[in-house]
Amino acid sequence: MPVNAPYQKRFDAVLAYIEDNLEGDLSVETLSAVAHFSVFHFHRQFSAFVGVPVARYVQLMRLRRAAHRLAGTARQSVLEAALGAGFDSPEAFSRAFRRAFGVSPSVFRRAPAWQHWNAVFAIPHFSRSITMQVRIIDFAEVRLAALEHRGAPGQVSETVRRFIDWRQRSGQSPVATSRSFGIPWNNPDTTAPEDFCFSVCGELREALMANSDGVRELILPAGRCAVVRHVGSPDHIGETIYPIYRDWLPASGEELRDHPLFFHYLSIYPQTPLEQWQTDIHIPLR
Repeated sequence: MPVNAPYQKRFDAVLAYIEDNLEGDLSVETLSAVAHFSVFHFHRQFSAFVGVPVARYVQLMRLRRAAHRLAGTARQSVLEAALGAGFDSPEAFSRAFRRAFGVSPSVFRRAPAWQHWNAVFAIPHFSRSITMQVRIIDFAEVRLAALEHRGAPGQVSETVRRFIDWRQRSGQSPVATSRSFGIPWNNPDTTAPEDFCFSVCGELREALMANSDGVRELILPAGRCAVVRHVGSPDHIGETIYPIYRDWLPASGEELRDHPLFFHYLSIYPQTPLEQWQTDIHIPLR
């Protein structure tokens, strides 16, 4: 059943307040006041709209922030991640994290299990919000310079660094005027680390010059694509990808084309902090 606009607006304000105040007071009394709803009915209203009880949602959002910081920031300690996400102590955080994900925070940081993570975060409101953003476009063919990464997903950043170095030295595919893409040739959640393959790519407007850097020419073919935007670090882009395959695709009547999904990076690091990064995910369709 569709949600009327004023009702949606009030709950959007509540969810934004939770996101901005994870380390603060997120009691039912506080949140019902933000929504201008009766405290006596707010819990049921929240559960019906979001799909999980308010206390569960708050805890999941706190775990989400802490896990993002652990996985994305090597210098972040478990204590800092716990306190920064509103947990009273690292012990309380570790217990909640292990209950939710089956591993300790330190184990997760060493080897993030994003597929299990996305199963835990299958919150109906998240899926609705993501699938409502999907648009279908006709993607025009793009010629790319590509540097292949093969190995652990956590080491892709080193390949990115080498590719940036090639762009700067060669003068081809300049970052300021050329689009940047990434192509995962297999799923890092289900592929052995040594077999994971990812192409780091930049748009080309002329023939690729001979090089000893391993950069080769590649074509992204034209075709229809479902596109959805992910905001935040690419390290947890699976949070946006999984609902598309799980919820949007079966209901859409669309069929997948025989080509891997690919990413169009709209932001540049470090000019744009990773938590504000924008990436368009393209899923090729027939």
